[in-house]
Amino acid sequence: MFIALAAAAPIAAASDVNVGAELLRVVLSLCAIIAVILVAGWFTRRMQGRTQPGGRRIRCLEVFSVGARDRLMLIEADGKRLLVGTGQGGMRTLHVYEGEVAPATLPAAPQVPNFGELLNRWKRKA
Repeated sequence: MFIALAAAAPIAAASDVNVGAELLRVVLSLCAIIAVILVAGWFTRRMQGRTQPGGRRIRCLEVFSVGARDRLMLIEADGKRLLVGTGQGGMRTLHVYEGEVAPATLPAAPQVPNFGELLNRWKRKA
């Protein structure tokens, strides 16, 4: 049975295969696949940036790691700030801050001298 099928199937000679055309087909297919992957990545990143018309109502302001798996998170939701603890047992609200949210004031950063001033100081010491 197999011999009859093998005899009936035409055998392509090695000279019938165009190596250049096959190589071009493989390279173009690879380029097309890479292009599809890049376009899909661009599209998903662009869609993640979309928000609702009113903006996001929940955002994580700060995260502090307390242990290997335990964290404290300061979350703002609808104008309220929540202190949430997370760990292996799940999430638990530790405190709810009521009232107006005061803007966080950062301490003034110390003035850093520019490179020329640092070089002049270094030259005077030497």
